[in-house]
Amino acid sequence: MVRLQKLLAQSGVASRRRCEELMLDGQVEVDGEVVTRLGTKVDPRTAVIRVQGRRLPPVSPHVYLVLHKPRGVVSTMSDPEGRRTLQDFVAERPERLFHVGRLDTDTSGLIILTNDGDFAHRLAHPSYEVDKTYVAEVDGEVTKATLQRLRDGVTLEDGPVAVSSARVVSRGEGGAAGRAIVEVVIHEGRNRIVRRLLAEVGHPVRRLTRTRLGPVRLGSLRSGAVRELTSDELGALLDGVGL
Repeated sequence: MVRLQKLLAQSGVASRRRCEELMLDGQVEVDGEVVTRLGTKVDPRTAVIRVQGRRLPPVSPHVYLVLHKPRGVVSTMSDPEGRRTLQDFVAERPERLFHVGRLDTDTSGLIILTNDGDFAHRLAHPSYEVDKTYVAEVDGEVTKATLQRLRDGVTLEDGPVAVSSARVVSRGEGGAAGRAIVEVVIHEGRNRIVRRLLAEVGHPVRRLTRTRLGPVRLGSLRSGAVRELTSDELGALLDGVGL
């Protein structure tokens, strides 16, 4: 058990004095209850702590990483055919990591690696409806009617696909006529689902990148680079999957 204000300070919330002020102001919750008594002790491994409404991840031996997967890399940790895998980008890490969800070999973008099995299972499960954002370069002129058809939902050979949002980011990228950049948000992870979805509405995909998963953005992370989830990102994801 650790004094709450000490734990907050060690977690980088603020200085010890400022953390005490936040507690006295009623801005710190533990397991759903406001805690104002200085010196209150908590279990840093299990307590659900919020500061000004934001979730503070628990102290944990687990790691949570974001990788910008390049095109041409297989979404596995090993490959008997000798192709490049996700393991190539975290080979120096001592943990036994596995990936959350998949990206097909020709798709680049955000993928999460972790050694927390429960977290990975929930994050990948469609019942938690964690949004996944993709940006695709497609053939053809994408009309308002096509975007509405996507938003209304499209049925593929393996069932319907719910689309949270769809919009055109730009048209004629790079001076290329008859092409567009489209952003699509879904929460499913079926095999090649975005490519199949866009092909179904008449717009085959030339290039595809996953740019966001829930609150986690790819941002300026360069292709092949790895970073840790921020405290805010991890806290929001833990809330999103009920952990």
